[in-house]
This record gives sequence, C-alpha cells and structure tokens, in this order.
Amino acid sequence: MSIPLYILTGSDKRNLKSNEAALKYFLMGSFSTGIMLMGIAFIYGGNTNGTFFIDNINIGEGKLPPLEAVGLVFILISMAFKVSAAPFHFWTPDVYDGAPTVFTSFMATIVKAAGFIAFIRLFENAFGRAHIQWQALIAVITAATLLIGNLTAVFQQSVKRMLSYSSIAQAGFMLLAIFALNETAKEGLVLYAAAYSLATIGIFAILIKMNDYTIDGFNGLAKQQPVLAVTATVFLLSLTGIPLTAGFQAKFYMLVAALRDGHQHWLVIFAVLCAAVSAYYYFKIIQAIFFKDNTAETANEWDVTLAFKGLLIFMAMLIVVLGLFPSLVTDWLHY
Repeated sequence: MSIPLYILTGSDKRNLKSNEAALKYFLMGSFSTGIMLMGIAFIYGGNTNGTFFIDNINIGEGKLPPLEAVGLVFILISMAFKVSAAPFHFWTPDVYDGAPTVFTSFMATIVKAAGFIAFIRLFENAFGRAHIQWQALIAVITAATLLIGNLTAVFQQSVKRMLSYSSIAQAGFMLLAIFALNETAKEGLVLYAAAYSLATIGIFAILIKMNDYTIDGFNGLAKQQPVLAVTATVFLLSLTGIPLTAGFQAKFYMLVAALRDGHQHWLVIFAVLCAAVSAYYYFKIIQAIFFKDNTAETANEWDVTLAFKGLLIFMAMLIVVLGLFPSLVTDWLHY
C-alpha cells in the first residue's frame, strides 16, 4: 500500500514541496518497514516452540520472552508510524502539505482508516492475549498523539497544514480503540473512520476550489458561497465532536470503550480536554466564514457547479444522519 502513496505524493513534479514530501515519505516509510520486518524476525526468532504459526507462539501465555517483547514493540512502532501517531508523526505535516490536495484527502482518510483496521486486527488476533502487557505503552502513545496533534494545530495559519496536525489528533482518539480492544472499541473505530472520512474529504474538497489555503481565505465565505459555508461548518463541527454530528457519536464510542476497559481512567479525561482544545482551531475557521469580510488579497475565484454543491450537501446530511443513527454503521460488524 505504501509504494503507490510515495508516487502519488510526488505526482506534482513541478512543485518542489511535492518532490520534497515524496522523498521524505519514501525514506521514512522505508525505515518504518525495516523496523516492522525486524520486529517480525524477533518474534519468530525468539519463540521457544520453533514455529512460524502465530497461534502456536502463544504470545501472552506466561512471561513474555525478551526477544518477543522487543519484536512486539518494533511492530507497534511501525504501525504507529503508518497511522501517524506521535512521536512517529513527523512525516505527516510535510507530506500532507506537499502532496496534491486530492491525494492528501485520500491519505488522510481511506489510508488512515485502513491502517487502523489493520492495527486493531493484528493486535487483537496475534497479540490480544498479551494486551495487558502492551496496553500501558499504547496509553502513552495515545496521550502524546492527542497532545502534540492539538497543540501544534492551534498555531497553524495554513488550513491544509492545520488539517494535517488535526489528523494526528484524530488518530489519538482512534488509538483509544487499540487501547481498549473491546466490542465497543471496534464499533467505535468503524464509526470514527466513516465520520472522520466524510468530514475530512468534504473540507479538502472545498480547499481544492480555493487559491488561498490560509484561514483568511475562508473570510466572508458565507456571503459568497452560502452552500459551501454551511456544509463546511457541518464538517468542522463533526471534526470537533459537537452533538448531532457523526463525530460526536464516534468520540463518545471511543471514550465509553476506554472507560469499559477499566484501566487508565486519566486517559479518558485527557482525551476530553484535548477535544476541547481542538474546538479552538476549528472554530477559528467557522469565525472566518461567518464573521469576517474578505478583501482583495483573500478573495477566491469560485468555480463551483451544482453537482459539486449537491455532493457536499449529501455528505453533510450523511454526517447528521450518522450522528442521529450511528447503528447504521456499527451494525455492519454483526452481520
């Protein structure tokens, strides 16, 4: 999955930022893959049963051998890199900012969701019996991801770069599913992937139509393009986690899953506080849309068709429907 992403990131050959982002992504991604392979080698080389069948290695039964513990940590680090979790997130802002916007939206949504589904399947099926032994490490990574993602997003002026840092913060919430590893967590992860993907794709779709990616570029959008303004507000409210949106239900599922796990209650409180911080930078865009006037410097030339507006309205309605009826997505796990 990674190799096509390196190519897509550098597909804008005339853009130096795109070339730089592709090179950074390739080098760091290759290093991450090496760590994953090293982790696999440690797990298979360190097992005392001399087997290559993961169920016969019996990870989690009795004391964890040192080589298997090192291998598990290496695999955890490589998966954290794939989903842009701190402190392995450094590639994300440059890659998301440098890649063409349409590919950025793809990487920030579909690829991230696929990474998390692989993450939870691997750590539940292969390492689930050793859950209590690696859970504390996941808790630290989750807290660091929430803190770094939200704090750095606050200081960004480019909306595209701000969304890259907010995607790191959203990954922190999704990591609560890996931390809890229960039925509520799996339902919440599917709902979070749907809610986050819809909102993020919608915001990036509006960004594609703009020539100014700064927050000032959204000044006066409500007067120029009311449909874009309202739908963008729905997308941003969902990312914030405001009630009646799918984002609220997704965050609620994650917090409930972490509480039901019964360990590390401080992490739930910390996640709620970080969600409050995220409201600051999302609401800065909403403020620019409705309460600021555009100038000659921030004016955008809008080339928006009725079909484009219709798709945005459809996505915004989906977010509200999922906010009211989350079972439309979560029930998929049971059929």
